[in-house]
Amino acid sequence: MTKNLKYYLSLPYKLEIIPDTEEGGFCASYPELPGCITCAETMEQVIANALDAKKNWLKAAIEDGITIQLPQKEKSLNEYSGQFKLRIPKSLHKALAEHSKKEGISMNQYCLYLLSKYNESSLVPEAD
Repeated sequence: MTKNLKYYLSLPYKLEIIPDTEEGGFCASYPELPGCITCAETMEQVIANALDAKKNWLKAAIEDGITIQLPQKEKSLNEYSGQFKLRIPKSLHKALAEHSKKEGISMNQYCLYLLSKYNESSLVPEAD
């Protein structure tokens, strides 16, 4: 298969969009395409700008003979065990054990609750 602009545009490059806390609006980038960054006032504008920036970035890379990185395959849930080992200070271990006992649940369940609560509050919607 010829790796032309149409080929690269068909690949699922990850688009990251973050709010611009200093200037307002949003900034978008494709981490696998170094320097492919754009900003706009609205989410709709930044998505449109990002698609245009990706097209122009790829076109310039092809013309200049720059090696274009292929998108990284995201891991499926099946590739994760759901377990990890964590070393914590004894004082934190004690506090977690006491809180979980007070709540009437295992320390594992209590830690899962805390991690889930924090993770949900820190999530930023991703663009498709």
